[in-house]
Amino acid sequence: MSDANKLTVSPRVGVVGAGQLARMMGEASSDVGVAITVLATSNDDSAVATCQAVLLGAANDEQALRALAGEVDVITFDHELVDLDVLERLEANGVVLRPGSAALRFAVDKAYQRQALDDAGIAVPRFLVVRSSRDERLDPFLNSVVTSPVVKVARGGYDGRGVAFPSTRGETYEIIDDFARAGEVVVEERLELTSEVAQLVARSVIGSLVFYPLVTTVQREGMCVEVRFPSDVDAAALDDARQLSERVANLVQGVGVMAIEYFVTARGLVVNEVALRPHNTGHWTIEGAVTSQFAQHLRAVSGQSLGDVTTLASNAVMVNVVGADEPGSLDAARNVGDTFVHDYGKTWRPGRKLGHVTALGDEPTSPHVRAWNSARAYGTVTQEI
Repeated sequence: MSDANKLTVSPRVGVVGAGQLARMMGEASSDVGVAITVLATSNDDSAVATCQAVLLGAANDEQALRALAGEVDVITFDHELVDLDVLERLEANGVVLRPGSAALRFAVDKAYQRQALDDAGIAVPRFLVVRSSRDERLDPFLNSVVTSPVVKVARGGYDGRGVAFPSTRGETYEIIDDFARAGEVVVEERLELTSEVAQLVARSVIGSLVFYPLVTTVQREGMCVEVRFPSDVDAAALDDARQLSERVANLVQGVGVMAIEYFVTARGLVVNEVALRPHNTGHWTIEGAVTSQFAQHLRAVSGQSLGDVTTLASNAVMVNVVGADEPGSLDAARNVGDTFVHDYGKTWRPGRKLGHVTALGDEPTSPHVRAWNSARAYGTVTQEI
């Protein structure tokens, strides 16, 4: 029986991971008529406060995942730190995963993602997958790139972790061998960027697609600090992003929300990353679109039709709040007028994502100022862009 025919609508959704994404899924769950059971590592995890039920266990613990499967109709994810072999065994035993393990491989394994996209003719940075600095292909590859490369762990990196920008050949070797202790390593060319953009796509159980508008993203030290709608790219790039995103979504065949991050370069759009879940670049949709990315993801994985993605403002700016050396004031952040402050319920820690702020408006300047004023009051370490 196909995945599409196993369930029509699944009112009980399990979420693996209990971070801020699961927390915001929990906040959206009643609007779409589903109940969430979250698999958390601790009762202090962010999503525990918003989801209807909690099981404790690790995301790669097969016994914990089977216990979760026994409580819900369908399982989805709030991160990619999962064991694909375990997920494949669950699917073989009839557990419904959305997205499934085959789709998740694109997000879990950067080496696989790069090769699969490249094989499909979708632009990615030039790359090489190695297990050691002694790989005989490495030096010819490094000689062929203009600048020092980017080095990434194939699995397990996120928010700048597991990504390095060496400045010398010797440093490149050292980082590769360090990262290789965890498995394959992706070495890729460092591109000259004009900007970075992201496209959210939602795919239903029956394969229908809806596209949120392209947004411009701003990164600092591997972490997104600001998202701007509408994107600042030209009409040709907007059209290219739409076409490329459709190709990627149809290749991946995931169910739910997918985020595709692009590098904007002189040669056109180049895929940076693919995420098979709600994504930081879509937080602005909570207030800025008829159907938020969180409600949309739950609609899709529970077998419902996809929601309306019409935007509700001409401009939106979302700023991430990343803990500074000293905590700020949530009350002060909320006192900045015409902003939407989202607190993730986490204890303050320098460098930790604590929440985000969104501001909407008819023109870009005012939302930008308001969002940053609120984020600074909240105590973000990042500087205004």
